[in-house]
Amino acid sequence: MKAKQFGKGYYKTFRAGIEREWVTTNGVGGYAGSSLIGANTRKHHGLLIASLHAPTERFMVLSKINETVRVNGKEYRLAATQRKGGIYEEGQKYLQRFIYDELPQFIYETEGIFLTKTISFEYGKNTIAVGYEVVNGMHETEIGFVPLFNFRDHNNGSEEKDLVFDTDLKGQTLSLIPKTVQNPVTIRFYASEGIYEERKEIYDRDMELQTEIDTGMSSIDNNFTPYEIKIKCRPFETKKFSFICTIEEDFCKDAFQTIEANRKRIRNLIKKADWNDDFADALVQAADQFIVDRQSTGFKTVLAGLPWFTDWGRDTMIALQGLTLCTKRFEDARGILKTFARYVHHGLVPNMFPDEGLEPLYNTVDASLWYFYSVYKYLEYTDTEKDYEFIKNEIYPTLKIIVQSYKTGTDFSIYMEEDGLIHAGGGFDQVTWMDVRVGEWVVTPRHGKPVEINALWYNALKVMEELAKRFEDTGEPAEEYGKLADRVKVSFCERFWNEEAGCLYDVVDEETIGNGDVRKENNPRGNNSQKAVRDNAQIRPNQIWAVSLPFTMLPLEKEKQVVDTVAAHLYASYGLRSLSPEDEAYKGIYFGELHDRDAAYHQGTVWAFPLGGFISAYVKVYGNTKEGRANAKRWIAPLEDHLTDGCIGSIAEIFDGDEPHISRGCYAQAWSVGEALRAYTEDILGGKAGMNF
Repeated sequence: MKAKQFGKGYYKTFRAGIEREWVTTNGVGGYAGSSLIGANTRKHHGLLIASLHAPTERFMVLSKINETVRVNGKEYRLAATQRKGGIYEEGQKYLQRFIYDELPQFIYETEGIFLTKTISFEYGKNTIAVGYEVVNGMHETEIGFVPLFNFRDHNNGSEEKDLVFDTDLKGQTLSLIPKTVQNPVTIRFYASEGIYEERKEIYDRDMELQTEIDTGMSSIDNNFTPYEIKIKCRPFETKKFSFICTIEEDFCKDAFQTIEANRKRIRNLIKKADWNDDFADALVQAADQFIVDRQSTGFKTVLAGLPWFTDWGRDTMIALQGLTLCTKRFEDARGILKTFARYVHHGLVPNMFPDEGLEPLYNTVDASLWYFYSVYKYLEYTDTEKDYEFIKNEIYPTLKIIVQSYKTGTDFSIYMEEDGLIHAGGGFDQVTWMDVRVGEWVVTPRHGKPVEINALWYNALKVMEELAKRFEDTGEPAEEYGKLADRVKVSFCERFWNEEAGCLYDVVDEETIGNGDVRKENNPRGNNSQKAVRDNAQIRPNQIWAVSLPFTMLPLEKEKQVVDTVAAHLYASYGLRSLSPEDEAYKGIYFGELHDRDAAYHQGTVWAFPLGGFISAYVKVYGNTKEGRANAKRWIAPLEDHLTDGCIGSIAEIFDGDEPHISRGCYAQAWSVGEALRAYTEDILGGKAGMNF
């Protein structure tokens, strides 16, 4: 994979230097990340955010390490930090280059002294290794290192009163036990060489976090700094030394051994995927950051986004194809499918696995339907008798339960109406991916028959028809699924086509209040009450999946109109807008306090993941030819540029609807990466396998 390199031109000022971020992960829910210049700007920035119960209960353990070079009577502080009141400590002036290949690396230079810092997890453990290599100049040099310790939930900041530790220094290992929490862990910090010197000032106070300021959140953090480790270097000496921070009892004490092992692991993932394409290879590495162990199930799961999301069912089923199938991580895919099958409840795949001790949340209508898509794609890529047996024995019974639950009705007002279409949601429910609710304000209700839900429903029925035929299911024969699918197709084409706009309605029979253009319909659930309904003609990206899914219902000429309408109204370099800019409800900037951001979240904000569906739909309707794929590549090309912007090497959750489409939200999002990788490799590189049901 081609390394991404950033010189001084990217951080001419402190503020320019914090515009880009980096992240690296450990496969069990822990992560490390900061800005390009090493200045923390979020509560979620740090060198070790450990997961106490994979992949949840994430705690900040080591915020950063501040380095100081002392030579020839001078002192150079390499740390970049923003203090309360917008005061900058500008150590980035000595940062010569930042390099991100498999791992983040900082190269500092002053007075001919080069200090290189490389950061890596010991994969599968809550252990961060920081390897330093110094090439000294002509004078004897002393380098001081101050580790900033903490122990707090990664969503919160610390006050000085929270930072009380029992400390014990034995040899080169410092142990710290937090005293202000129940069931604390032991933090161990190991230095391969150097002298630990007690500091008079044991707190690093008033670190100001600019991203938190920008989003209207509390923005001050404090850290515990009991020691400085001092290492001397002779003139022209070259040496390496390791700093390790961990909450594990057993850990590797050689940072460079850990670094090389992790580099090799990542290179092997790229080699296994075998795309031999810089963009695809970068996305394969990015995909790895989201695939983690779930301790409660013993299988793999997918973190929806970094730095704060855990595993969400909807996000997982959309991201799974790119993260695991396009990377040939088929065992991981099986584990993920088994994990979510185990937790299906009333026919619903969990929307969210919360932190330990809480029950899963099921408020989603689409996660279960995307699950069928994931099963179909899994078999498309693997296509072995063993894999069909796996689906037949461990997954297919769950698929049957889901279909039956949707037909007869389940939680959150999810049920099939007489026309075969699926109704979902009511009241304060938010069950599609456009799911913002602020108190009693449901920003985008979409209660009724959403377009993508019914496209997914038809696709699910066709998948079941094929599987029932393959498995010779006499209890629920393939013909029954086929008949219902045919009914859904007729109803969908009659109800969803908006002739005036030349595209699909976003929701039909949408339950509404107010004085809009509504009609009255009998309640289909068997009582005499009536509801006010309308067909929602807002132009949104949800219709693209009615073209891109494996099984679709529209004739080709109408599919082309959908693609053209989406391109004209919604395409915005890095993804698709959630609402047309011509709509009076459109909001083009996602910024400010939570209420303002929530108001824009699905009202014009650009989402990266629907671009995958758009690319697939475009190639489908305009021809899977060399010319068609070349044209499709133009649509996705800006995402390759984005890999050197925002969070380096990954793709953000969302972007402003207005130019220049600044990245927002989670700086790295699973379905953004997964769908970009799937669409790029399948539809542009032409790597999709053939289906052999």
